[in-house]
Amino acid sequence: MHYKLLVILLCSVALFNSSCGQSAKNKNMNEKHTYTNELINESSPYLLQHAHNPVNWYPWGDAALQKAKDENKLIIISIGYAACHWCHVMEHESFEDVEVAKLMNDNFICIKVDREERPDVDQIYMAAAQLITGSGGWPLNAVALADGRPFYAGTYFPKNKWMQMLEYFVDMQKKEPAKLLQSAEQVTNGIHQVENVGFKEAGKTFTMADLDKQFANMKANLDFNKGGANRAPKFPMPSNWEYLLHYNYLSKNAEALKAVTVTLENMAYGGIYDHLEGGFARYSTDADWHVPHFEKMLYDNSQLVSLYAHAFQQTKNPLYKKVVYETLDFVQHELTSPEGAFYSSLDADSEGEEGKYYVWTKSEIEKDLGADADVFSIYYNVTVAGNWEHGKNILLRRETDDATAKKLGLPVAELKSKINGGKAKLMKIRNARVKPGLDDKVLSSWNALMISGYVDAYRAFGDEAFLSKAITNAEFLLKHAIAKDGEMTRNYKNGKSSIKALLDDYAFTIAAFVDLYQATFHEKWLNEANTLTAYVIDHFFDAKSKMFFYTHNKHSNLISRKMEVADNVIPSSNSEMAKNLFLLGHFFYNEDYISKARQMLTNVKDDVQKNIYFYANWGILQAWFTKPLYEVAIMGDEFKDKRQEFDQHFLPDVILLGGKTESKLALLENKLLAGQTTIYVCRDKTCKLPVTAVGKALEQIGN
Repeated sequence: MHYKLLVILLCSVALFNSSCGQSAKNKNMNEKHTYTNELINESSPYLLQHAHNPVNWYPWGDAALQKAKDENKLIIISIGYAACHWCHVMEHESFEDVEVAKLMNDNFICIKVDREERPDVDQIYMAAAQLITGSGGWPLNAVALADGRPFYAGTYFPKNKWMQMLEYFVDMQKKEPAKLLQSAEQVTNGIHQVENVGFKEAGKTFTMADLDKQFANMKANLDFNKGGANRAPKFPMPSNWEYLLHYNYLSKNAEALKAVTVTLENMAYGGIYDHLEGGFARYSTDADWHVPHFEKMLYDNSQLVSLYAHAFQQTKNPLYKKVVYETLDFVQHELTSPEGAFYSSLDADSEGEEGKYYVWTKSEIEKDLGADADVFSIYYNVTVAGNWEHGKNILLRRETDDATAKKLGLPVAELKSKINGGKAKLMKIRNARVKPGLDDKVLSSWNALMISGYVDAYRAFGDEAFLSKAITNAEFLLKHAIAKDGEMTRNYKNGKSSIKALLDDYAFTIAAFVDLYQATFHEKWLNEANTLTAYVIDHFFDAKSKMFFYTHNKHSNLISRKMEVADNVIPSSNSEMAKNLFLLGHFFYNEDYISKARQMLTNVKDDVQKNIYFYANWGILQAWFTKPLYEVAIMGDEFKDKRQEFDQHFLPDVILLGGKTESKLALLENKLLAGQTTIYVCRDKTCKLPVTAVGKALEQIGN
């Protein structure tokens, strides 16, 4: 919930409205640079992009803040990320401009922030922008007092409006500094209140009626024709469809499953999906998934791999398998380091033009594909006029292979052969183009999401290569991001880590390790998850609210110590930690963990019921409390084969554990029987009669 403030600064609305700008030009990396600022020593590709601006940028840190205090200057905090198109536009229009730079340098201390490295900083100033303007986005630009308290924040500004706004505040600082101080106090008070969750006494238990009501509320916002939300732009929002898959499993509500399948099929057919190489763009600018915003993010693709894998387990739709394999091919070729770590993103722009790498003219298709060009063009809706802008075409589908083959009078196998041949030819040509910029920093939280993506793909399809890549990355995190006591770092590049981990780094890593345990039954991963969880409770837990702060108690020096509660394109760190506590509580018979998870859910229950669309990951936890988990123990030499039989089914209310030897886990004690592999289906610490056939165990589960 965001709290509107009556901000004292009454500036003209027109002054701060954004307008369209021209795309930034790619920089020649070999040119000699007239200017070099403090960002030159950073590792973030986004910060390095600005290292030769005439603006005297500083990275976020004590040095810049102290300089502002010493010189009694206001601060500009400009936040973005490497794949952000409009960040490049504003850089080109303003931050590369000497006139603008002089205004900024003479009157402000200028700080550049990579939001992906420092989401804690971004969280503060995004809240300010939403409080003041009612909206937010990137680039995010805040103006603050020397101590970091903001009095104004907005997004993209064209050059003239950027300069007018800065001049306005320079004049105000000279003539009416008390007004700036008063406004900063009001904004900061508002920031303290945003997502400030309090403790709530436990009320009634969680019921299926709650889930039914939430879906009824959600339906009004869903597009059952094209999928996703019934608005534009459209973001994938994987947590929503994961929740609806789970709800459908429990309720058998056909509309819930339809909402998922319509979304996944239209996304896979749409321009948001890269039909040549695999992988999804960050969002669609329209309501039909037609025109993407072309940047490709690791966090989207990792979650979508998990989602499509789970949907395949439920529906057996071969399209979903195709999407998983193609997307993981993309991740392997474009976002994987030699060490097995995962890079962050690919830019939307190349050669100063958004989407240039991905789009085609009809004449290019005809020249490159020859006799098969017409079939390819019909299949992917390529026209002479173009299906996008300036005669360019985004490859996208609108019908099944069977429907297209029938229209063309071709056997389906021949159609697929022509399409696959055309894709290979175009991919070879596309590879010769200038590629979008790569953000090659490694973020612990996003890498953990990708581990889970690979694990989910392995469990759905049994491909050992997927499990191998997940384990390689998990070992990378253990070596480079996790200390023996459980403390983590957030970033890694060129052999160095410079930022202390935030709650999402811990939460998604814990979840990934729990996933790895269930895929391997190697208790190392469960124990590592438990160690990290204990560390998080020691350093992030708020005893008053029973929630978790986003920042470490020893590394929380911002103007407000915030919580991350609502789910968005990535689940919130609090909802993920609550799920972790719930699952680990069952694996280790730790009632305190389960109690903590229940209290956290109780604290946000009203929000979950009112707006499940932005609390969907919480909704999955709610479903677990509504219908208690089945704990399935598989003990014996054939545990792997039995586990893989279970993985042919979508079982969101089942956790798996086991192995071929005795274990200290309470659920596995005294369950190994010589000469056979035995399956125990348990619930609430009570086990049914052991069986040896997976089919019999599934009957006990009620599947």
